[in-house]
Amino acid sequence: MPRIEKVEASAFEIPTEQPESDGTLEWQKTTLVVAEVTAGGKRGLGYTYANPATARFIKDELAGVVTGLEALDIPCAWEAMRHAIRNFGAQSMVAMGRSAVDAALWDLKGKLLDVSIARLLGCARERVPVYGSGGFTSYTPEKLAEQLGGWVLEGMRRVKMKVGRVLAEDAARVELARTAIGPEVELFVDANGAYSRKQALAMAETFAAFEVTWFEEPVSSDDLEALRFLREQAPMDIAAGEYGYDLSYFQRLIPAVDILQADATRCCGITGFLQVAALCEAAQISLSAHCAPALHLHVACALPRFAHIEWFHDHTRIERMLFDGIRTPERGMVAPDLSRPGFGIELKRQDAEDYRIC
Repeated sequence: MPRIEKVEASAFEIPTEQPESDGTLEWQKTTLVVAEVTAGGKRGLGYTYANPATARFIKDELAGVVTGLEALDIPCAWEAMRHAIRNFGAQSMVAMGRSAVDAALWDLKGKLLDVSIARLLGCARERVPVYGSGGFTSYTPEKLAEQLGGWVLEGMRRVKMKVGRVLAEDAARVELARTAIGPEVELFVDANGAYSRKQALAMAETFAAFEVTWFEEPVSSDDLEALRFLREQAPMDIAAGEYGYDLSYFQRLIPAVDILQADATRCCGITGFLQVAALCEAAQISLSAHCAPALHLHVACALPRFAHIEWFHDHTRIERMLFDGIRTPERGMVAPDLSRPGFGIELKRQDAEDYRIC
């Protein structure tokens, strides 16, 4: 059995098309951290969206404990990384570094066995629903309508927009979005924790008039009591979970949401994502993948209880720019290429060099 020979990490900084914002944050660039693990003449690729220091953390703290282990024994590497980070804490950049390395190990295993991740895990479905995600609060009304309406023209049956930046403008923006997408398409809103409990409840009632079916992070995800209250009172599904790094977080969050979100670039990789999926199966609630669609596609096909993948504008743009093998949705569904091993993607090294910062 081949052993891991080398672990590498790089960071790339990609400017956004224009300044972007949500209910609580503004940004003009996105940082992609790529981990690569080599064994048996193959190289596995994983990634996360994190601070550039994550690449240094992978090199300094994770590479040494993974190198030399048998490449197919992912649980062994996962546990070795868990022990290595004891004195650093298990969240934020630490979890994101583990996530990228774990994903690279899964990609490597698929390549060593010459099988796709979906086949490696076993398929529950051939394709997965997606929803268009963007609608940033920095967008003009015209840009908002163009983006959301464009996804509908491409065949998507669900779209999501940001709210919470200017409370007095949110109702008008949601009404504009509903007009742009028509009556048959599901409309999701995401406040990124911008509202207070009472504001969120009032806005939920307002959004219901425009047939909003999903209200993401109406309040801070740390306020579990408020999330539970809104789950009971709001006339649409309450979703949260994108900031989960460890399994205990998701265990606490499940009773407070209708749909749980998880992000394999944060929750300790494909291994962590599968653990969250097992929690959802036990609790009989649906799981939705947050962002990074190329990383979630194969594992999503392996899960019997799964809602959809977020087709997030920033990440789909970056993944097309820097990776070969990116899939395109058709009629609101996306299918993996089962003929390609691993995740079926490869880094466009020459193109990526233009954005390298580490």
